[in-house]
Amino acid sequence: MKARGVYRYCPYCGHPLERQFRFGAVRPVCPQCGFVHFCDPKLAVGALILQENRILLVRRGVVPRKGYWAMPSGFVECDEQPRPALVREIQEETGLAARVGRLIDLFPIADPNKSGIFLLFEAHITGGTLQPGDDVDEVRWFPLDAIPWERMAFPQLRGLDLNR
Repeated sequence: MKARGVYRYCPYCGHPLERQFRFGAVRPVCPQCGFVHFCDPKLAVGALILQENRILLVRRGVVPRKGYWAMPSGFVECDEQPRPALVREIQEETGLAARVGRLIDLFPIADPNKSGIFLLFEAHITGGTLQPGDDVDEVRWFPLDAIPWERMAFPQLRGLDLNR
């Protein structure tokens, strides 16, 4: 039904979509039922978890950037708000329960196949047992002076003040 994030057929009636100018841009439109496809950006969330001069990182077990380190993170589902989505992602990836705090910053998603926004939040561990899960193959605390910069999957940590 989708090719590179753009519908080719109407998800409601199955009719082939046509490219038409609607709402200020050329978009896929169904001439049969009037459906207009808006290619919405993805929303991702990540957790900066600091404890005793250490940072919690996960090693990605899936592409993109499989084998590289990242903060616990993931995409917000259509029925979620950002903070509860991040609580879910932290638990899925690390086995830990967390409380999500303030928004630290936002970044563009640096992926040529996806447009979107990455929200970086501060988070604090409230319980659970540290263990890799979901789409990671290792989870580990790193001293702040030993962050594996050359093996970081995404650039969001660079430039942040981690010595709070």
